[in-house]
Amino acid sequence: MIYKLFKTDPQDLGSLIARITTGIIILPHGLQKLLGLYGGYGFSATLNFFTTIGIPKIIGFLIISGESIGAFLLIIGLLGRISALGLILIMLGAIFMVHMQYGLFINWFGNQAGQGYEYHLLVIGLSLIVLIKGSGKWSLDQFIFNKYKK
Repeated sequence: MIYKLFKTDPQDLGSLIARITTGIIILPHGLQKLLGLYGGYGFSATLNFFTTIGIPKIIGFLIISGESIGAFLLIIGLLGRISALGLILIMLGAIFMVHMQYGLFINWFGNQAGQGYEYHLLVIGLSLIVLIKGSGKWSLDQFIFNKYKK
């Protein structure tokens, strides 16, 4: 099990690009929720908001953790598959609980009541690469895999 978790191709540039891109895009969203950076509300206010829309506090905690700690772990390539799976679940939840009603497209021109889910699909697609193939080149998963492979 542990072997499969860390297994990755040390030459896989595609996984490297997917995990770094996803991590860099998601991390600021996580820091908004965790620390209140970039105009965010911080941990307590975000957790309270989640409960007002019917998300239990434990799930809210996991969302905040996944978007902050998970994104950082993706960037450094540690536990990439777990972080990618977490982001996939978060994005699916966001699509079905909030964004599905607004259609596919992001609200570029301000003529919709909310944002569509195209961004979420892109994050899911990039995360699926890491989930399936591993963290790839220049990852801590690669280092651990090489150190302990059978």
